[in-house]
Amino acid sequence: MAETRSHSFAYPGGAMKQRGSNNDINNDHMVVSKKPMLSVPGAAWDDPAAALASARHEFGEHGGVNMSIEVSTTFTVMEPEIMRRMFAGELGPARNFFIYSRHFNPTVLNLSRQMAALEGTEAGYCTASGMSAISSVLMQICSSGGHVVASRTLYGGTHALLTHFLPRACNITTSFVDIMDHAAVGDAVVEGKTKVLFFESMSNPTLTVADVPELSRIAHDKGVMVVVDNTFAPMVLSPARLGADVVVHSISKFISGGADIIAGAICGPAKLVNSMMDLHQGSLMLLGPTMNAKVAFELSERIPHLGLRMKEHCARALAFTMRLKKMGIRVLYPGLEDHPQHDLLTSMMNKDYGFGGIMCVDMETEERANRLMHLLQNYTQFGLMAVSLGYYETLMSCSGSSTSSEMNEEEKALAGISPGLVRMSVGYTGTLEQRWGQLEKAISRMQKPGLDLFGKN
Repeated sequence: MAETRSHSFAYPGGAMKQRGSNNDINNDHMVVSKKPMLSVPGAAWDDPAAALASARHEFGEHGGVNMSIEVSTTFTVMEPEIMRRMFAGELGPARNFFIYSRHFNPTVLNLSRQMAALEGTEAGYCTASGMSAISSVLMQICSSGGHVVASRTLYGGTHALLTHFLPRACNITTSFVDIMDHAAVGDAVVEGKTKVLFFESMSNPTLTVADVPELSRIAHDKGVMVVVDNTFAPMVLSPARLGADVVVHSISKFISGGADIIAGAICGPAKLVNSMMDLHQGSLMLLGPTMNAKVAFELSERIPHLGLRMKEHCARALAFTMRLKKMGIRVLYPGLEDHPQHDLLTSMMNKDYGFGGIMCVDMETEERANRLMHLLQNYTQFGLMAVSLGYYETLMSCSGSSTSSEMNEEEKALAGISPGLVRMSVGYTGTLEQRWGQLEKAISRMQKPGLDLFGKN
């Protein structure tokens, strides 16, 4: 096999170019695209929905408005010389030359283009899960002996990856800091060793909003790449447009919207994504977190209405938290004016999408949190007790004993996770007033004296 450094690819706009015979490609060579993925003026990126609408559209094999699903694992070539050139890295997906679907698949590549458009990056690559996206990026950027500076308030699985797995398996260590303490972030960087600053745009579960422009400036001044998990805020925030280098997603959440698909995405510079597909050194190529083409097709059909869904998630979250606050309930939501980062989020957010679809109710103790969730599910039918988020029904969980359970008590305290913090991913089924009535009824019953854990006499 001819040695290859990477199989470069680009993200041109316009119609799909059909691959031809060897005579059509004798003078063809692959270069990484130096221009943005979008073929629209920069001003059009004031809105991610406009970016999505301007992205390259794939048509079905017979001209259908929906693209065809390419389920093949392997692909034919018209001439023997073409295969040699593909393995040498001279021909690739930018010219619609495909080798094997663990490497690139046309249907998955289309979804990757959509994700790159959504986040305003040169390139994107979709993976089998959000965690595979995060781990692949970190292991590509960091070598053995490398160092990461990360927010101490992260999804429990990410925290476990950084705390336990990467030090043991890869000799990559992490310093956790208060992401709002910019001086501490800068001080935690070890010159010549720190490779990544990692944080969530809106933290899970405390909804702390990171100052992406300032954190990016601090990291870049020290030669450190910025990787941001934007799972909580698609459409709402665009970290790459604010200075971040790489944006990762668990597509399983808001982007999917159906609680029926596990998937992830990496959006960033074409140079980085190309390196992750290197046949000898690429984390995506060699670890193989491959997305199924049928999954990619389903997701590509959902992204066009993501903006509409996010607006409704966010509008209801804001309405509920404003009313709960008037009832004297302790709520956390960055759309409220008394939230510590309300002004910051307002300065960074994309116009008209809202402040996020997640809200938190702090019941102080796990017992009271469990009682509230029981009433909301089994007494008023407001929502469902389940982890994950972004579903069309409201999902709720007590974070300290569920999605953040990988953290010990001291780590949860430092992260600001109260034992009674109930994270609610606000759905959009039913009417707003119908759902508010169910929420209010459960809260009112909670406040009645003489009830046991489950709200019974």
